[in-house]
Amino acid sequence: MTQTLGARTHTVRPTDTPQAEGTRSTQSTQSTQSTQSTQSTQSTQGTQGAQAAQVPPRTAKRGLLIGGMVAGPLFLGVATVQGLVRDGYDFTRNAFSQLALGGPGWVQTANFALTAVLLLAGASGLRRLLGGGAGERWAPVLIAVFGASFLAAAAFHADAGAGFPVGSPETGTLSGHGAVHMFSGMIGYLALCAAFVVLARPLAARGHKGWALASRLAPALVLAGFAASGSHVLAFTAGAGFGLCWLTAVTARLLAGTVTDERPGR
Repeated sequence: MTQTLGARTHTVRPTDTPQAEGTRSTQSTQSTQSTQSTQSTQSTQGTQGAQAAQVPPRTAKRGLLIGGMVAGPLFLGVATVQGLVRDGYDFTRNAFSQLALGGPGWVQTANFALTAVLLLAGASGLRRLLGGGAGERWAPVLIAVFGASFLAAAAFHADAGAGFPVGSPETGTLSGHGAVHMFSGMIGYLALCAAFVVLARPLAARGHKGWALASRLAPALVLAGFAASGSHVLAFTAGAGFGLCWLTAVTARLLAGTVTDERPGR
C-alpha cells in the first residue's frame, strides 16, 4: 500500500494477521510432535533390535551343545536297532561299523554322517562355552577331530568278516578303505580320550571335582575296550560306546552349570 503525504511517498508493508501466526504455530507444534514420535519409534525399534541380538548367541550355543549331547546316544541307538534286525549280525562277533555293508548298509552310513555333524556342532558349542581359557581351547579341537573320524567312517567302509554280511568269509582281508576306516577310528578315539583329560580342568574350575577325576579316568576304560578288541569284539563296542556316553554326560554337566549361572539374580 502506498500513501502520499506532502512530497514524500511511503510504502507500508502489511503486518501479519493473527490467523497467520496461529497457522504457523500449529504447523510448528505438529512438526515437533512428528519428530518426537519418529525418534521415539526409532528408539523403541533400536532397543528391541538390541534385545533380539542378545538372545541368539546363548540360544545358538545351547543348541550346538545339545547337538553334541545327542550324537552318542543317537548313534548307539540306531546301530543297536540295526544289529537286532539285520540277518547274520552278531553283537559278540561283529562291530557296528560292519552294519554299513550290504543292501541296508546306507542306514549305518547315514548314521555315521549324522553323528559326525552333531559332534562337530558340539565341538563348536564347547568352544563358545569354554571361552578359550588355558588349555581349554584344545578340547573343542580334539572333539572336532573325533567328529571328523565319523565322516571318514562314513566315506570308507569297514571290511566284511566274521560271517557278516551273510555269506562273507569268517576271516576277512584288510583292504585300502578298511585300513582308512580303522586308522581314522583309532585317531578319533585317541583324540576323544585326550579331550576327556583336557575337560577335567574346566570341570574342576567350576567346582565339579568328582566329574574332573572321572574324566581323567574315563580314557582308561575306552582304551581297555580297544585293547581287547582283538579277542572280544563286544569289549571294543562297550569301550567305544562308553566314550560316546561319557562325552554326552560331560557336555550335559557343563551346560547345566552354564544355565544355572545365567539365571536372574546370579
